[in-house]
Amino acid sequence: MTLTATNPVLPGCFPDPSVIRVGQDYYLASSSFAYYPAIPLHHSRDLVHWRPIGHAIDRGDQIDLGGIRASGGIYAPTLRYAGGRFHLVCTVVDGRGASGNFLISADDPAGDWSDPVWLPEAPGFDPSLFFDGDGSAHLLGTREIPGTGGRTEIWLRGLDLEAGKLTGPEHVLFRGALVDARWAEGPHLYQVDGWYVLLLAEGGTEHEHAVTVARSRELTGPYENHPGNPVLTHRHLGRSYPVSGVGHADLVRTPAGDWYALALASRVYGGPHSNLGRETFLARVEWEHGWPVFNPGEGRLTDHVEVALPAHPWPVPDTTDHFDAGTLDTSVWNLLRGPATDAYSLTERPGHLRLRLLPQTLAERSTPAFAGRRQQHIDCAAETELDFTPGAPGEAAGIAVLQNDTHHITLLVTTAEDGGAVVRLTAHDAGTSTVRGELPVGPGPLRLGLRTRGQAYTFSVAQAPDGRRDVGTVDGRFLSSQVAGGFTGVYLGPYATGPAGGANHADYDWFRYGPAAE
Repeated sequence: MTLTATNPVLPGCFPDPSVIRVGQDYYLASSSFAYYPAIPLHHSRDLVHWRPIGHAIDRGDQIDLGGIRASGGIYAPTLRYAGGRFHLVCTVVDGRGASGNFLISADDPAGDWSDPVWLPEAPGFDPSLFFDGDGSAHLLGTREIPGTGGRTEIWLRGLDLEAGKLTGPEHVLFRGALVDARWAEGPHLYQVDGWYVLLLAEGGTEHEHAVTVARSRELTGPYENHPGNPVLTHRHLGRSYPVSGVGHADLVRTPAGDWYALALASRVYGGPHSNLGRETFLARVEWEHGWPVFNPGEGRLTDHVEVALPAHPWPVPDTTDHFDAGTLDTSVWNLLRGPATDAYSLTERPGHLRLRLLPQTLAERSTPAFAGRRQQHIDCAAETELDFTPGAPGEAAGIAVLQNDTHHITLLVTTAEDGGAVVRLTAHDAGTSTVRGELPVGPGPLRLGLRTRGQAYTFSVAQAPDGRRDVGTVDGRFLSSQVAGGFTGVYLGPYATGPAGGANHADYDWFRYGPAAE
């Protein structure tokens, strides 16, 4: 039996995929940067349909993300399975607390993960686990070669999983496939037909990204560079090609012996802009003369991939969150830099998400009253019902579209100069805030909406007796990573703020998100 996958198989900001198979089940981990809970985990039975099963970092005392920049934090996890347990290694970049590489483990990936075991002897970033045929564990990693402007090397050492300590001598395996290769990183190691196969990301995670490969008969090398490198990239297709920045792949084998790869890439639209971030794509892999071939006959990521597995879809989640549960659904919603327990409540007014008007704003490296979900469609529609009355100047609540602290859009109900209430649309571009639209609103609940058509972000308000009115349209190109920088995609959702010492709050009855109607 076969089924057809449509790429991306995980739309929205799910970069740096790491995938494993345990029996008939596939599990995938992704990067999360400054968002909390951290390291989203997904489960599949067919490599096509993926369901969220939790996060590896979901307790505030596991890792301190406070003060981390928007594209700092949690980088590039590697997920592996050995000895009946799941193991994950990852990096915290620019952490205010502990930073560097760490190891966590779990009996069930959907259950509780251990507290991090920090690996201070492991330099650099992008750690990866490898379990050899004799059962020994090894840690790979990436470190920059000083004074080279982004040239790196891949190192390997033994790992005592129980003690959480590196063991034995260090071996430098590889320094990149191409001449003067920059940012050879994200290493993954496999045993295939008597070879140790080393898969890398190379060229930086923007347009020049690529997948390269080397191999050796011995674990510690020397590693032979594949003469056909890179084995997967889109950089030669030009910046107008609709999928760009392909790289950071991980391989997985089905019970029948078929191979597939999960890799990151970005959909670009409205020019060379990718607002949705780096998404997870699927590719077929075959082996020729001991080397992997990605999507044979195509040599690039394709819109559709035939998968030799029986289909196993999951129930389709509701497009509307009615906030009826007593806890926030973190399979949908993320917070910034921590649990934000002082920012929201789902019990003070049952059936509503209550945001407190904290003084922290999206323009700070803090934990504001913001619950964000990924934008996953180029053309999307979002709407919420808000019950909020501003009681003092500076109090505001509504929705936000967030790329980072210097690039975002807000549609907020706030106080007008005459003391009444208005809904105000503001674009925050590179630290400059510009009002792009404003309409008066009356007391009582109202609906705030967003529609995107490509890079056009159109915001609206609806309140009886006026019906829906457009507040304004903002060109969203400045929300793309090509303009704003960084590694994340756009998030959107409820947001509130107000002066310190205030006691006001905003209540959201529901929030709906989905693809825009044709």
